[in-house]
Amino acid sequence: MVLIYVLGALSVLVPAVLIPVLATTRWVPAALASRAAERLRVAVAGLTEAVGRIGAALVVLLAGSAAVVTVCWPLGEALSRLEPSVDSAVFDYVHARRVDGWADINSFVTAIGDRYPLKWVTVVAAVGFAIAWRHRRWWIPLIALPLQFVVEQYTQQILAVTVNRGHPPTDVGTYPSGGCARVMLTFGIIAVLAGLTWNIPRRGRIAIATALAVLVSVEGYTRIYAEKHWFTDVLGGWVFGTLLLSVLVLTVLVAEGRVRPPRRAAGAVPVEVAATA
Repeated sequence: MVLIYVLGALSVLVPAVLIPVLATTRWVPAALASRAAERLRVAVAGLTEAVGRIGAALVVLLAGSAAVVTVCWPLGEALSRLEPSVDSAVFDYVHARRVDGWADINSFVTAIGDRYPLKWVTVVAAVGFAIAWRHRRWWIPLIALPLQFVVEQYTQQILAVTVNRGHPPTDVGTYPSGGCARVMLTFGIIAVLAGLTWNIPRRGRIAIATALAVLVSVEGYTRIYAEKHWFTDVLGGWVFGTLLLSVLVLTVLVAEGRVRPPRRAAGAVPVEVAATA
């Protein structure tokens, strides 16, 4: 019984400690300066030159969403094989130790990942950021926020149908956990738009990222305790949400014109010339 409450506390404490610790390392600057990131900037610059910012953003969105499905489909098939040994065991353990009061709290908290309340969050945030961006490309937040909601819904449904792993006996939640993904995408895009709107200091950005990680982690815990999802559905939802958020963030940055080609050193040979030399 105590273990369930400990895991609930850890769902808050682990991301609350992990994100600030990771923020002190150099993995983010290293990733941004990596060869893969440089090639991505070159490709986006080429796309933008060929079809414009909006066209390039659309290509990024469609290609990125397809890539997310390509990655998460086999992941879902692999996780499905863990159902007898992992998911059923976790479900039985939680079900045998459910406490009505704690179950009511978890059912209330987990509703934050439902589509209905997040629709209102999306609408209010989209209008608010459109007003804040009235002297710049105001239409970007007005499109980006509803778009993330729609993209998540249909991409998640594609994966649910293709993997078709079923659901716990107590609910119809299936792979991947849409609640976890929706929380990550909705509040993740809001956080990115906030960063593009205001000059938030580094500590503020770390605090926002930490709050988002805690929210997503708690959503996963409550989905399991409320018996809405198998344990591996939540793991899949975290991976799915992270990948799709990355795609949507890149889409917004391309549309905003924030992704620029890397600067060439003086006398450097252009990539096309070097490739044909």
